[in-house]
Amino acid sequence: MNRSDSRQPDAHWRVRLHEIIFEADTPAGRAFDIVLIGSILLSVLVVMLESVASIRASYGQVLIRIEWFFTLLFTIEYILRLISVRRPLRYMLSFFGFVDILALLPTYLSLILPGSQYLFTIRILRLLRVFRVLKLSEYLSEAFVLTSALKASQRKISVFILTILSLVVVIGSIMYMVEGEENGFDSIPTSIYWAIVTLTTVGYGDLSPQTPWGKALASLVMVMGYGIIAVPTGIVTVEISQAALKARQATTQSCPVCGSEGHDSDAVFCKYCGNHL
Repeated sequence: MNRSDSRQPDAHWRVRLHEIIFEADTPAGRAFDIVLIGSILLSVLVVMLESVASIRASYGQVLIRIEWFFTLLFTIEYILRLISVRRPLRYMLSFFGFVDILALLPTYLSLILPGSQYLFTIRILRLLRVFRVLKLSEYLSEAFVLTSALKASQRKISVFILTILSLVVVIGSIMYMVEGEENGFDSIPTSIYWAIVTLTTVGYGDLSPQTPWGKALASLVMVMGYGIIAVPTGIVTVEISQAALKARQATTQSCPVCGSEGHDSDAVFCKYCGNHL
Protein backbone atom coordinates (compact mmCIF):
# COMPACT_ATOMS: atom_id res chain seq x y z
CA MET A 1 0.00 0.00 0.00
CA ASN A 2 1.51 3.32 -1.00
CA ARG A 3 1.47 6.50 1.04
CA SER A 4 -1.41 8.12 -0.85
CA ASP A 5 -3.62 5.06 -0.23
CA SER A 6 -2.88 5.15 3.50
CA ARG A 7 -4.06 8.73 3.68
CA GLN A 8 -7.25 8.14 1.76
CA PRO A 9 -9.43 6.81 4.65
CA ASP A 10 -8.42 9.75 6.84
CA ALA A 11 -9.11 12.20 4.00
CA HIS A 12 -12.50 10.62 3.32
CA TRP A 13 -13.39 10.79 7.02
CA ARG A 14 -12.42 14.44 7.20
CA VAL A 15 -14.34 15.33 4.04
CA ARG A 16 -17.43 13.59 5.40
CA LEU A 17 -17.13 15.40 8.72
CA HIS A 18 -16.71 18.70 6.90
CA GLU A 19 -19.84 18.11 4.82
CA ILE A 20 -21.91 17.41 7.92
CA ILE A 21 -20.64 20.32 10.00
CA PHE A 22 -20.15 23.09 7.44
CA GLU A 23 -22.68 22.37 4.70
CA ALA A 24 -26.44 21.86 4.53
CA ASP A 25 -26.70 20.18 1.13
CA THR A 26 -27.06 16.71 2.67
CA PRO A 27 -29.69 15.34 5.10
CA ALA A 28 -26.98 14.76 7.72
CA GLY A 29 -25.64 18.30 7.37
CA ARG A 30 -29.12 19.78 7.55
CA ALA A 31 -29.97 17.71 10.63
CA PHE A 32 -26.71 18.73 12.31
CA ASP A 33 -27.37 22.43 11.80
CA ILE A 34 -30.98 22.16 12.95
CA VAL A 35 -29.86 20.45 16.17
CA LEU A 36 -27.14 23.09 16.59
CA ILE A 37 -29.57 25.97 16.16
CA GLY A 38 -32.01 24.38 18.58
CA SER A 39 -29.22 24.05 21.14
CA ILE A 40 -28.22 27.69 20.65
CA LEU A 41 -31.80 28.86 21.18
CA LEU A 42 -32.18 26.75 24.31
CA SER A 43 -28.85 27.94 25.74
CA VAL A 44 -29.79 31.58 25.19
CA LEU A 45 -33.18 30.92 26.82
CA VAL A 46 -31.41 29.42 29.84
CA VAL A 47 -29.28 32.55 30.22
CA MET A 48 -32.33 34.79 30.00
CA LEU A 49 -34.18 32.72 32.62
CA GLU A 50 -31.18 32.81 34.92
CA SER A 51 -31.24 36.62 34.88
CA VAL A 52 -34.72 36.58 36.49
CA ALA A 53 -34.19 36.69 40.27
CA SER A 54 -37.18 34.52 41.24
CA ILE A 55 -36.29 31.79 38.73
CA ARG A 56 -32.62 31.92 39.67
CA ALA A 57 -33.51 31.49 43.35
CA SER A 58 -35.62 28.39 42.67
CA TYR A 59 -33.76 26.72 39.81
CA GLY A 60 -30.31 28.31 39.87
CA GLN A 61 -28.32 25.10 40.22
CA VAL A 62 -30.35 23.34 37.54
CA LEU A 63 -29.81 26.20 35.10
CA ILE A 64 -26.07 26.19 35.80
CA ARG A 65 -25.85 22.47 35.06
CA ILE A 66 -27.80 22.92 31.84
CA GLU A 67 -25.53 25.76 30.81
CA TRP A 68 -22.43 23.66 31.42
CA PHE A 69 -23.95 20.88 29.33
CA PHE A 70 -24.43 23.28 26.40
CA THR A 71 -20.94 24.70 26.88
CA LEU A 72 -19.36 21.25 26.71
CA LEU A 73 -21.52 20.45 23.69
CA PHE A 74 -20.41 23.61 21.88
CA THR A 75 -16.79 22.95 22.88
CA ILE A 76 -16.91 19.52 21.24
CA GLU A 77 -18.57 21.03 18.19
CA TYR A 78 -15.87 23.71 17.94
CA ILE A 79 -13.09 21.10 18.18
CA LEU A 80 -14.76 19.06 15.44
CA ARG A 81 -14.90 22.15 13.24
CA LEU A 82 -11.16 22.68 13.68
CA ILE A 83 -10.47 19.03 12.91
CA SER A 84 -12.61 19.03 9.76
CA VAL A 85 -10.72 21.88 8.06
CA ARG A 86 -7.14 21.68 6.87
CA ARG A 87 -6.36 25.22 7.99
CA PRO A 88 -7.86 25.50 11.50
CA LEU A 89 -6.13 28.80 12.24
CA ARG A 90 -7.85 30.43 9.29
CA TYR A 91 -11.22 29.27 10.55
CA MET A 92 -10.40 30.50 14.07
CA LEU A 93 -9.74 33.98 12.66
CA SER A 94 -12.91 34.00 10.54
CA PHE A 95 -16.17 35.68 11.63
CA PHE A 96 -17.92 32.49 12.71
CA GLY A 97 -14.75 31.14 14.29
CA PHE A 98 -14.49 34.27 16.40
CA VAL A 99 -18.17 34.06 17.35
CA ASP A 100 -17.73 30.40 18.34
CA ILE A 101 -14.91 31.37 20.70
CA LEU A 102 -17.01 34.16 22.22
CA ALA A 103 -19.83 31.67 22.75
CA LEU A 104 -17.55 29.43 24.82
CA LEU A 105 -15.44 31.87 26.83
CA PRO A 106 -18.13 33.28 29.19
CA THR A 107 -18.79 29.91 30.83
CA TYR A 108 -15.13 29.30 31.56
CA LEU A 109 -14.56 32.93 32.54
CA SER A 110 -17.45 32.70 35.04
CA LEU A 111 -15.21 30.46 37.14
CA ILE A 112 -12.87 33.43 37.56
CA LEU A 113 -15.09 36.46 36.94
CA PRO A 114 -18.60 36.09 38.43
CA GLY A 115 -21.28 37.68 36.27
CA SER A 116 -19.53 37.14 32.94
CA GLN A 117 -21.94 34.29 32.19
CA TYR A 118 -24.51 36.81 30.99
CA LEU A 119 -22.36 37.30 27.90
CA PHE A 120 -23.76 33.94 26.75
CA THR A 121 -26.31 35.80 24.64
CA ILE A 122 -23.52 36.37 22.09
CA ARG A 123 -24.47 32.89 20.91
CA ILE A 124 -27.48 34.35 19.18
CA LEU A 125 -25.07 35.52 16.45
CA ARG A 126 -24.52 31.89 15.54
CA LEU A 127 -28.12 31.76 14.35
CA LEU A 128 -26.89 33.45 11.19
CA ARG A 129 -26.32 29.88 10.05
CA VAL A 130 -30.10 29.48 9.79
CA PHE A 131 -29.90 30.88 6.24
CA ARG A 132 -27.69 27.97 5.28
CA VAL A 133 -29.86 25.38 7.01
CA LEU A 134 -33.06 26.49 5.33
CA LYS A 135 -31.20 26.73 2.01
CA LEU A 136 -32.54 30.22 1.45
CA SER A 137 -29.95 30.89 -1.22
CA GLU A 138 -31.70 34.04 -2.35
CA TYR A 139 -31.20 35.53 1.10
CA LEU A 140 -27.54 34.50 1.06
CA SER A 141 -27.18 36.16 -2.31
CA GLU A 142 -28.76 39.35 -1.03
CA ALA A 143 -26.48 39.27 1.99
CA PHE A 144 -23.44 39.17 -0.28
CA VAL A 145 -24.85 42.04 -2.33
CA LEU A 146 -25.34 44.11 0.82
CA THR A 147 -21.85 43.29 2.08
CA SER A 148 -20.31 44.28 -1.25
CA ALA A 149 -22.30 47.51 -1.30
CA LEU A 150 -21.19 48.45 2.23
CA LYS A 151 -17.55 47.77 1.38
CA ALA A 152 -17.81 49.84 -1.79
CA SER A 153 -19.45 52.68 0.19
CA GLN A 154 -16.80 52.64 2.90
CA ARG A 155 -14.73 55.58 1.66
CA LYS A 156 -17.72 57.72 0.75
CA ILE A 157 -19.37 57.09 4.10
CA SER A 158 -16.09 57.86 5.88
CA VAL A 159 -15.83 61.23 4.11
CA PHE A 160 -19.48 61.92 4.92
CA ILE A 161 -18.99 61.13 8.62
CA LEU A 162 -15.88 63.34 8.75
CA THR A 163 -17.88 66.17 7.20
CA ILE A 164 -20.67 65.72 9.74
CA LEU A 165 -18.20 65.71 12.63
CA SER A 166 -16.68 68.96 11.37
CA LEU A 167 -20.16 70.43 10.97
CA VAL A 168 -21.32 69.60 14.50
CA VAL A 169 -18.12 71.07 15.95
CA VAL A 170 -18.78 74.35 14.13
CA ILE A 171 -22.48 74.38 15.05
CA GLY A 172 -21.74 73.50 18.68
CA SER A 173 -19.15 76.27 18.96
CA ILE A 174 -21.56 78.83 17.49
CA MET A 175 -24.35 77.70 19.83
CA TYR A 176 -22.01 77.98 22.80
CA MET A 177 -21.27 81.59 21.88
CA VAL A 178 -24.93 82.42 21.18
CA GLU A 179 -26.59 80.78 24.20
CA GLY A 180 -23.84 80.74 26.81
CA GLU A 181 -23.63 79.01 30.16
CA GLU A 182 -26.72 80.73 31.57
CA ASN A 183 -28.93 78.75 29.15
CA GLY A 184 -27.37 75.36 29.84
CA PHE A 185 -24.71 75.40 27.11
CA ASP A 186 -21.89 75.47 29.65
CA SER A 187 -19.14 74.12 27.36
CA ILE A 188 -18.35 73.47 23.72
CA PRO A 189 -18.51 69.66 24.17
CA THR A 190 -21.99 70.03 25.67
CA SER A 191 -22.99 72.22 22.74
CA ILE A 192 -21.56 69.69 20.30
CA TYR A 193 -23.65 66.99 22.01
CA TRP A 194 -26.74 69.17 21.48
CA ALA A 195 -25.78 69.67 17.82
CA ILE A 196 -25.48 65.91 17.26
CA VAL A 197 -28.81 65.20 18.94
CA THR A 198 -30.53 67.92 16.94
CA LEU A 199 -28.88 67.19 13.60
CA THR A 200 -29.82 63.52 13.80
CA THR A 201 -33.44 64.53 14.62
CA VAL A 202 -33.30 62.55 17.88
CA GLY A 203 -34.20 65.54 20.05
CA TYR A 204 -33.89 64.39 23.68
CA GLY A 205 -35.04 67.79 24.92
CA ASP A 206 -32.56 67.99 27.80
CA LEU A 207 -31.01 71.07 26.17
CA SER A 208 -32.91 73.71 24.22
CA PRO A 209 -32.00 77.22 23.03
CA GLN A 210 -33.65 80.17 24.77
CA THR A 211 -32.53 83.16 22.69
CA PRO A 212 -34.01 84.14 19.31
CA TRP A 213 -30.69 83.60 17.52
CA GLY A 214 -30.25 80.23 19.19
CA LYS A 215 -33.73 79.15 18.13
CA ALA A 216 -33.05 80.28 14.58
CA LEU A 217 -29.83 78.24 14.48
CA ALA A 218 -31.65 75.24 15.95
CA SER A 219 -34.33 75.49 13.27
CA LEU A 220 -31.67 75.55 10.56
CA VAL A 221 -29.94 72.49 12.07
CA MET A 222 -33.25 70.60 12.23
CA VAL A 223 -33.98 71.25 8.56
CA MET A 224 -30.42 70.25 7.63
CA GLY A 225 -30.87 67.04 9.55
CA TYR A 226 -33.56 65.70 7.21
CA GLY A 227 -31.37 66.27 4.18
CA ILE A 228 -28.22 64.86 5.77
CA ILE A 229 -29.90 61.60 6.79
CA ALA A 230 -30.74 60.93 3.13
CA VAL A 231 -27.10 61.16 1.99
CA PRO A 232 -25.73 57.84 3.33
CA THR A 233 -28.95 56.12 2.29
CA GLY A 234 -28.45 57.32 -1.26
CA ILE A 235 -24.80 56.29 -1.31
CA VAL A 236 -25.53 52.74 -0.15
CA THR A 237 -28.54 52.45 -2.47
CA VAL A 238 -26.43 53.25 -5.53
CA GLU A 239 -23.78 50.73 -4.50
CA ILE A 240 -26.43 48.07 -3.86
CA SER A 241 -27.86 48.51 -7.34
CA GLN A 242 -24.39 48.18 -8.86
CA ALA A 243 -23.50 45.17 -6.72
CA ALA A 244 -26.77 43.46 -7.62
CA LEU A 245 -25.85 43.55 -11.29
CA LYS A 246 -22.66 41.62 -10.55
CA ALA A 247 -24.13 39.22 -8.02
CA ARG A 248 -24.52 35.55 -8.76
CA GLN A 249 -26.43 32.90 -6.87
CA ALA A 250 -24.59 31.63 -3.81
CA THR A 251 -24.57 28.10 -2.42
CA THR A 252 -24.18 26.62 1.04
CA GLN A 253 -20.92 24.96 0.00
CA SER A 254 -17.97 25.64 2.28
CA CYS A 255 -14.29 25.29 1.41
CA PRO A 256 -12.83 22.17 3.10
CA VAL A 257 -9.48 23.91 3.57
CA CYS A 258 -10.21 27.43 4.83
CA GLY A 259 -13.91 27.09 5.66
CA SER A 260 -14.92 30.12 3.57
CA GLU A 261 -18.46 30.36 2.22
CA GLY A 262 -20.25 32.43 -0.41
CA HIS A 263 -19.02 30.68 -3.54
CA ASP A 264 -20.83 30.91 -6.86
CA SER A 265 -23.17 28.07 -7.78
CA ASP A 266 -20.81 26.87 -10.56
CA ALA A 267 -17.57 27.39 -8.61
CA VAL A 268 -15.03 24.57 -8.75
CA PHE A 269 -12.25 26.20 -6.73
CA CYS A 270 -12.35 28.35 -3.59
CA LYS A 271 -12.09 32.04 -4.48
CA TYR A 272 -10.21 32.75 -1.24
CA CYS A 273 -7.54 30.05 -1.03
CA GLY A 274 -7.75 28.43 -4.50
CA ASN A 275 -8.28 24.86 -3.29
CA HIS A 276 -10.70 22.47 -4.95
CA LEU A 277 -14.26 22.57 -3.58
